[in-house]
Amino acid sequence: MKKLKIGVVGLSFGMEFVAIYKKHPDVESVVVADTNPRLIETAKEKFGLKDNECFEDIQPMLDDGEVDAIHIVTPPDTHAELSVKVLNAGKHCGCTIPMGMSLEELHAVIDARKKSGKNYMFLETTVFGREFFYVQEAYKRGELGRIQYMSCAHYQDMEGWPSYWEGYPPLMHPTHAIGPCLMLLGKYPESVVAKGSGRVRRELQEQYGCPFAFESALVSLEESDVTIELERFLYGVARSYQECFRVYGENKSFEWQQLESEDPVLYTRSGNLQQEMIDVDSDPERFCRGSEIIEQRIKVPDYAQRLPKEIAGFTTETVYNDENMHLSFKQGGGHGGSHPHMVHEFVRSIIEERRPLVDDILGAYWTGLGICAHQSAMLSGKEIKIPRFMEKI
Repeated sequence: MKKLKIGVVGLSFGMEFVAIYKKHPDVESVVVADTNPRLIETAKEKFGLKDNECFEDIQPMLDDGEVDAIHIVTPPDTHAELSVKVLNAGKHCGCTIPMGMSLEELHAVIDARKKSGKNYMFLETTVFGREFFYVQEAYKRGELGRIQYMSCAHYQDMEGWPSYWEGYPPLMHPTHAIGPCLMLLGKYPESVVAKGSGRVRRELQEQYGCPFAFESALVSLEESDVTIELERFLYGVARSYQECFRVYGENKSFEWQQLESEDPVLYTRSGNLQQEMIDVDSDPERFCRGSEIIEQRIKVPDYAQRLPKEIAGFTTETVYNDENMHLSFKQGGGHGGSHPHMVHEFVRSIIEERRPLVDDILGAYWTGLGICAHQSAMLSGKEIKIPRFMEKI
């Protein structure tokens, strides 16, 4: 079976993925590109890359007939353009979030994928994290019962980040929060109502025209009676980083921990056991209100056993350490051990000639939801219909 040649574009955070691809049993070789010569030199030193495996532009990868797939880890406003270039060059494309900056860009990526016949994978980490795997397993076993409501959030203070993040509208970057909820239910978002709250300082409003410190939304789904609550901030809020989701079921509910040092909570509704002990005939004035709810802190397993042994260690170990820690990885609590699972899915989808679990259609719906939610917030809570990106498959 042919092994793959993978390109990674963007090394500031992409360095983490280079390490995983280098050890993946189905990957023959890795080439990298970045506009920063210092990062290229670091990659050479860390991974033993040769001069002809390192570039300061994506074009040599696009021109190389032996490169099978390219993983994009670049600034947000480049994602759609680079994805289209990769697909048009006849290569499989994996792209970090967001998929694009406008609905038009999302359609452009889908069109390019359809014309190319190649895979596009939307590289959303949270649906490959151990917390999501745990809840997904419980849901599939029927332990949660009927899901009644879901909520999710992505809290992050981005002061001091690169200038392209300054004043970024909060809900236009929603997928770390909304992805697990939509993936769990297997539903597309249908409409959204959102509101903005608070204000960021004037200079942060200039680039994107968004005045809000906080944006929150209620999301309605196709063919479902479940509503999802979504909230996000980027500037001017005193709260530590968290990517989280909460699932409220009829029988059991899962709540993300308040602090990273804590464990998640599982609630179990066991029924009104006290009521069964009351003899209503002998004491008709007695009442027992509410079901018994059992609260339990849980340890979420690692799920490294799902991976090839060569990359299983990356669920807990990374190329980063206390002296060299990328902010998005440090603040995200290691992204739930998701990176090797995500890379493995991208690689195997190509080798097995199937669509990846998170393809361009899901990527467009999840990203498009955020674009529409921000539009709703700017229109004082007007309901916005989510466009259909493709007929269901």
